[in-house]
Amino acid sequence: MNRLREKRMQAGGMPPMGGPPGPPQMVPMSKVEISISAKGLKDKDAFSKSDPLCIVYVKEMGQDRFQEVGRTEMIKDSLNPQWVRKIELDYRFEERQVLRFAIYDWDNKSSKPDDQDKLGTVECSLGEIMGRQGSQLSKTIQGGTGVLTMEGDEVSSSKEVVTMELTGTDLDKKDFLGKSDPFLIFYRCNDSSQYLAAHKTEVIKKTLNPVWKPIIVPSRTLCSGDHGRSIKIECYDWDSDGSHDLIGECYTNLERLLEGPGNTNIYQLINPKKKAKKSSYKDSGKLHLRSISSHVEPSFLDYIRGGTQIHFTVAVDFTASNGDPRTPTSLHYRQPGVDNQYSIAIKAIGEIIQDYDSDKMFPALGFGGRIPPEWVVSHEFFLNGTSDNPYCQGVAGILEAYFNSLQTVGLYGPTNFAPVINHVARFAQAHQDGNHYFVLLIITDGIICDMPDTRRALVEASNLPLSVIIVGVGSVDFSAMEELDGDEKRLSFGGKYASRDIVQFVELRRHLGQRGGQHSQALLAKDVLMEIPQQLVSWMRTHGYQPRPPTVQAPLNTYGLE
Repeated sequence: MNRLREKRMQAGGMPPMGGPPGPPQMVPMSKVEISISAKGLKDKDAFSKSDPLCIVYVKEMGQDRFQEVGRTEMIKDSLNPQWVRKIELDYRFEERQVLRFAIYDWDNKSSKPDDQDKLGTVECSLGEIMGRQGSQLSKTIQGGTGVLTMEGDEVSSSKEVVTMELTGTDLDKKDFLGKSDPFLIFYRCNDSSQYLAAHKTEVIKKTLNPVWKPIIVPSRTLCSGDHGRSIKIECYDWDSDGSHDLIGECYTNLERLLEGPGNTNIYQLINPKKKAKKSSYKDSGKLHLRSISSHVEPSFLDYIRGGTQIHFTVAVDFTASNGDPRTPTSLHYRQPGVDNQYSIAIKAIGEIIQDYDSDKMFPALGFGGRIPPEWVVSHEFFLNGTSDNPYCQGVAGILEAYFNSLQTVGLYGPTNFAPVINHVARFAQAHQDGNHYFVLLIITDGIICDMPDTRRALVEASNLPLSVIIVGVGSVDFSAMEELDGDEKRLSFGGKYASRDIVQFVELRRHLGQRGGQHSQALLAKDVLMEIPQQLVSWMRTHGYQPRPPTVQAPLNTYGLE
């Protein structure tokens, strides 16, 4: 063991992670994104319209089953949805890539498609979409009603990000008993002169003079990175039943927008139907550009190639609610040759993360267990049984330490997350130089007992180079966990809001029973790790760190407490 690592262990710290992996062997391919819309869907709701969401699956050459590759957002009360979220795929001309589009009426909080009402499916190949003139294909929905339209567009390599502020003035009043509830939809023009939904703003309630929050959007999304490409902006009055009323529309391009505020970027919002009916019609209000800027945003891989290291820690739940590890009903039960839910999660995430660590040494913690010889409850103990050395050699070492600890640690409780979050946060706090990023994986079977402390810890950690992954195992109700994952509502504590979303929560049972084995692990890893690149880039951007030039860098030797 080297001297610097020994110093780290004496400080009770985490182990170092190494430099980036070598460059992958690249196969010629293009990145494409699929835009999806539908018309005439089946109405499954008694007192409103369906709330459609589309899941896309792919079956690659040589495979016999479909695998999920992405989901659109859910759109409330619509039988003619035009989803904004795109599905990105690797397009390989030489292979037949079969796609399945499954449409659901998404009416409950469950993440399982089987818990939703199915509105039908469409199958085609990616080549069918890309090979059509305009790369657009429409097909009748099987097992339902209506038509699904899929449009492919090659993804621009542009890393430019545009930030702009827009306001509206004197918009048409659309609500009989009030004002309007305006929002904007941006559309980019494709090579076939058709407009695809690219970005949607928030709704501003009860105003004819809205001020929308800053719009941050990549130029590849807005205009495929082409400053001269037409952009269409539609302004709508939001309605709760999904029948949003068009206020007006206008056209521009990024080149014009980048000229900045002024007469050039004041737009008349025109409602085509009103204009056709009234010769005296002028407009339905105006759209004003208040500010705009653009910058080149580095990618996750830019940071990794420049030597940014990812430091991975595992924390395992040892509370009594898991059940006696010696009995088959326990979530910790170890059957020879069969993974329990904890080992499935450790393997799935660890085997991906370890590729970004040159020496494959990880710390593994436990919480909620009684530790020998005093048998006091600890929420921050080392799985390998030592008091000063948290390191485990690779994923196999983590699993060995985990299974050995089941023989020596007494399961107890309560389920407290804050200690392990604060443990990792201390080291993230000490290493904010842009060269390091920390990922904590918490695997738990229960409902958090220290929710206020956990909220406080996450809000404080949101300004650090840290992401927290929570995997829920077992069959309890994990709905309380959703408030920690800031996808729907920004996390706060004591009036202070998290500076960014750093939590990703996933229920393991969503992935069980779907072929099992490596396939389940692959789906879990994808769900769990999908937000890490964006979270890393977000922290780097906020703190002004640019990636360094690609280098071959020695692994980090130490980062102990000072």
